[in-house]
Amino acid sequence: MLQSPLLPNLLYLILVAGLWLAALAVVTPGSGVYELLALLALATVGAGTTVVAMNPWAWVPVGLGVVAFVISIWSSRQEIWLVLSALLLTLGSAFLFRQEGGGAGVNPVLALISTLGSVGFFWIVVRNVRKAQRAEPVFDPSPVLGQVGEARTSIDPIGSVYVDGEMWSARAESPIPEGTAVRVISREGLMLNVKPEGETQGGK
Repeated sequence: MLQSPLLPNLLYLILVAGLWLAALAVVTPGSGVYELLALLALATVGAGTTVVAMNPWAWVPVGLGVVAFVISIWSSRQEIWLVLSALLLTLGSAFLFRQEGGGAGVNPVLALISTLGSVGFFWIVVRNVRKAQRAEPVFDPSPVLGQVGEARTSIDPIGSVYVDGEMWSARAESPIPEGTAVRVISREGLMLNVKPEGETQGGK
């Protein structure tokens, strides 16, 4: 079957976009939009493999590249492991899809650019998460108790709310639509328990 040489590149970009969306779904839970878009992207790639075959062996350098990236997080020689990770991921990405007649199905330059962008993005995310975990709280969250805020995502049962000038993770006993006014009724660590403002007023 004849296929356009652009198709492997398009499928690769959709695959990368799906992985980015999946990562965003993990760090910003609650809305369901990122999860849905990630599933659609990965489903599109899955359907595309019926036209463009994959090279199973290419997952080996991709997997090793992921391992090298994880090692770089904890290693004192982070630069070496990051470079190794980028090289392995680029190699696996370029040959991920099989081209008729052999060779790299994905343009090596495209694979390199997307790999460098992905490695840089996830490295920044991981560093910020680790820094936040090590940092001591610089504010007392107790004043938010009883405050009225707004649900910035749907809460079912977990989402995000904007209260007292800050974004918070929040939990509710029943689903709360995005944009609903909510009142903070209690706090568990950095997780707020909220109810719709109408319910709290009705309970008085």
